[in-house]
Amino acid sequence: MAAAGRPLGDISTEKTVFFLCDMQEKFRPAINCFEDILEVSKRLVSAAKILDIPLVATEQYPKGLGHTVPELKVDHAFPKTKFSMIIPEVEDELKRLRDGNVKHVVLFGIETHVCIQQTAIDLLKKNIEVYVVADACSSRSQMDRIFALKRLDQAGAIVTTSESVLLQLLGDKDHPKFKEVQSLIKVSAPTSGLIGNV
Repeated sequence: MAAAGRPLGDISTEKTVFFLCDMQEKFRPAINCFEDILEVSKRLVSAAKILDIPLVATEQYPKGLGHTVPELKVDHAFPKTKFSMIIPEVEDELKRLRDGNVKHVVLFGIETHVCIQQTAIDLLKKNIEVYVVADACSSRSQMDRIFALKRLDQAGAIVTTSESVLLQLLGDKDHPKFKEVQSLIKVSAPTSGLIGNV
């Protein structure tokens, strides 16, 4: 831990899992900057495959809200009604993945002030370092989104961007997967209304 109890942010691919939260079709028209968030989420899902990082996805009440958007090509998502992603099935995944030694979660999806925030807090309680990808999270209201990102930072999560966390996972331009990941981030991520608000 860094000064004042803050995490250092020493992330490694071997102890990391990506969490994709509730990127469902019915939310598309309601979420602020949804298409921008979707674009960045696609980048992260692709990077997880390249880096062999497990991806855990959830869907909030899929019977009423539909399934994960097809652009993300997610094979499986756990259904839930709880706002947090930390449901029994996901807890079982955390115990199974990385031989039960998950130290870092890269968290993205919707909504920032509800499911993302509650998931991050639940993970922090488990002493898992949480990277909230600001350019891949949103809410219906920009105000809710911005205040949630501030609260998450204060709670001890690392609020970051997709490019930053991917390059931190690589650590070195000589990483064998560098060129593949670089191809995902050559075009800058959309700002999705974050500039001037954080």
